[in-house]
Amino acid sequence: MGILLQLLLCLIIPICYAQHQHQTSSSSSRRTVIDVKHGPDSVVWAVQLSDLHFSVHHPQRAIDFRNLVPPALSMINPSLVLITGDLTDGKSKDLLVMKQNEEEWVEYKNVMEDIVKRSGLDKNIFYDLRGNHDNFGVPVIGDSLDFYSKYSINGQLGRSGHVNGVTLTLQAGKQKHLFVGLDSTMSVGLRGPTNLFGHPTDQLLAEVDLELSQWDSQPLKPVSKISFGHFPLSFSASSQSGKTLKDIFLKHSLSAYVCGHLHSRFGKNLKRYHLSSHRFLSSQKFFQFNLNQNPSEGSKNCSFGAPPVQEFWEWEMGDWRKTRAMRILAIDRGHVSFADIDFQSGSKKTIILPTFPLDSRFMSTSSSHHEYECEHMLPSSYETVRALVFSVSPIVSVVARIYDTRYGNLDIVVDAPMTNLGDESSRGDLYAVPWNYKAFQDPSADRFWLQIEATDIMGRTTITELRPFSVNGLHGKVSWTWKEFFVMGCQWEALYYPILWVSLYFLLLILLIPRAFLFFSRKQITYKNVLASKGFISGVGLVLQELCNVPIAWFGFLGYLFYLIMFPWFTGQVFTDGEDKGYMTYMGWVVKFSDNKSNHDYIGSPDVMVVVLPHLIFVVLPAILSSGALAAERVVHRGKFLSVSGKKKDDYSGLDQRSVRYDSRGNRRSKFHFGGHWIRLILLVLCLVICWKHFKNCRALMKAYEMNPLLHFPVYTLGIPLLLVYVIHKTKRN
Repeated sequence: MGILLQLLLCLIIPICYAQHQHQTSSSSSRRTVIDVKHGPDSVVWAVQLSDLHFSVHHPQRAIDFRNLVPPALSMINPSLVLITGDLTDGKSKDLLVMKQNEEEWVEYKNVMEDIVKRSGLDKNIFYDLRGNHDNFGVPVIGDSLDFYSKYSINGQLGRSGHVNGVTLTLQAGKQKHLFVGLDSTMSVGLRGPTNLFGHPTDQLLAEVDLELSQWDSQPLKPVSKISFGHFPLSFSASSQSGKTLKDIFLKHSLSAYVCGHLHSRFGKNLKRYHLSSHRFLSSQKFFQFNLNQNPSEGSKNCSFGAPPVQEFWEWEMGDWRKTRAMRILAIDRGHVSFADIDFQSGSKKTIILPTFPLDSRFMSTSSSHHEYECEHMLPSSYETVRALVFSVSPIVSVVARIYDTRYGNLDIVVDAPMTNLGDESSRGDLYAVPWNYKAFQDPSADRFWLQIEATDIMGRTTITELRPFSVNGLHGKVSWTWKEFFVMGCQWEALYYPILWVSLYFLLLILLIPRAFLFFSRKQITYKNVLASKGFISGVGLVLQELCNVPIAWFGFLGYLFYLIMFPWFTGQVFTDGEDKGYMTYMGWVVKFSDNKSNHDYIGSPDVMVVVLPHLIFVVLPAILSSGALAAERVVHRGKFLSVSGKKKDDYSGLDQRSVRYDSRGNRRSKFHFGGHWIRLILLVLCLVICWKHFKNCRALMKAYEMNPLLHFPVYTLGIPLLLVYVIHKTKRN
């Protein structure tokens, strides 16, 4: 009877029936189908929020979220609400201890219950993903410390899988829009800072592939595919077999992958266009220098059987933590667009999202260019300029303006009122105005610019930012800043080991080559040689050579490098609570659980790069060079002293005349004394800076992993400072 009653209810509520049907067909993932009703019939939209970072130390984040988000969601009325990770902060007040805090999770649960209630939206359309902060110090999913599974909306609704798919259908299933969410956080959640990357497994990639393929058996019904997760692909590792999320997304030619994680402090253009490259030795494995990629020019194949272009957009959004950002994502007849809203200045009365034509900088695709050139596009989707308008007050007018910048000025070529395509029962207001789109076909992607203006019944006017467009699908040129390139253009997992080994080999070579030169040639670079050549290389050679002449320091640095390569760097507490400890090497963490039943080798790679590379590049390398410079400065000072004191006059006769000055009593003194004194002082200050930087890092690690520096990492902590102290002592002047 219970099963019959459930089936009767599902027949009454189509959404429930669709959910039941798909959930029973897949045990590893959860599929949902939502039939979106009440026009406009051509467009669906969703809201994305990310990196909320609710914190007991920063209550204003949750307060603002509770005050600003419900009215915004009520006004926008989205079909989905996607929260892409870092729901809680999990950090101490000094930002050094990173582990779970149940108080933050209770607050998150209470706030979200209030959000759902006050927005008037169905709780089932909320999808909140786990971020790395939500996984700090969680030894295993389902553990008592896994508060995400207990307090998140996904956890409360039984979405226990790492992959969840939801399809929005329009016009009785004629249009499908597939959203696939994925959780690629560590299976064993380490504490920060070495919990920074997404770690998709082969099983997760297979599930994502399966979810994205669920409608491929109906090729005549086009499906727009969007995936959402926490980590950008530049901070996502490959699986054990070497596959990546990028491979899966290119295979299915996603419209977009939306994510969070990086926040807004790195820049506003945290976006990246991915295009498949079939070149074997492609630099894209390591770098992508431009936000956009230009497709290779080839013969145009307009046959309907031609393989589709493998491409997708990656759109990282800002964070709620600092910038109070929200994103509206719309799909209008296959055209995907978005608008980012900044709530730092308070709530918004009107929000406008142009849905066509698309912004050529961040939304144009090679496939749309190909369809336009081959005339395979849907003409009706090009015949009007369209925009979604959300407002708390009735809208009295919406105007579309198009500017031509051909002659360097903003010359208006279209200034036309738009008409609301919906009615009082619509989910939202889609405005449109007919235009002759062929008149705007141009070889330049940024000649024409679009702006929408809306005025409500209160007389308030809202204007969108000018955005370039290209009806023929060309890419506008946008350059990353160096910070944006650093976090979006660099594939850090692929770069970690090359940078690591280049750094280690370089450090070993600057120690071994001068030693080998002294051993085989038995000639030394002297101060006289450096003075004669006036070359940078000879000066560096003198610095490295003189370090070899301080044998204890030289062998100490060499031994320290071999220690970093062959032995654990330190031992610490890697989970929120418990007695399970691990030790870290440059390859990752080795963690053995206290029950002695399980052991995890080298997890957290390449996450450990945030500890390894700064130590090698900003501590070890400067320490070696500073030590050699101190030894060389002592030799140079001695040479100058001998030259101005009258010794070796034959060798230094030319230098004597320039080097000797007399004090007020007629005594001879050297002009080099003052300069030499300050050079040594600068080097000593540099040594102090290196030690300060090193001890600051050690303090952060000590607090992060609850370590005693003398017990858990004495060599790492004391090696460099002791070597510097020894060199300073050996090179002091008599």
